[in-house]
Amino acid sequence: MNIDNTQSQMRKGVLEFCILSIIKQGEAYPSDIIEKMKEAKLDILEGTLYPLLTRLKNAELLTYRWVESSSGPPRKYFSMTEKGELFYKELESTWNELANAVHQLTQNSSTI
Repeated sequence: MNIDNTQSQMRKGVLEFCILSIIKQGEAYPSDIIEKMKEAKLDILEGTLYPLLTRLKNAELLTYRWVESSSGPPRKYFSMTEKGELFYKELESTWNELANAVHQLTQNSSTI
């Protein structure tokens, strides 16, 4: 088995939740999202982020606004919609249940 592939799949599974967690804290510019993900040791490429943001926007979980920039083209800042907030709460609940279950199982397996 290839550990790199397994690790990659695990990260992909939580990517959407992590990105929504960042945007939930306040309006976010894509490069800021990438930077926060890197700080958390969850590297993400623009080629992965932009399609995901578009999908979340098309699902009406996110909205955006354009902001003029003095150093280049206008910037698109993303924020969560009311529908996105509700979706996030469901994801957070699912994550907590999953994390607790995994923690319980891994703790029990180390004592066997």
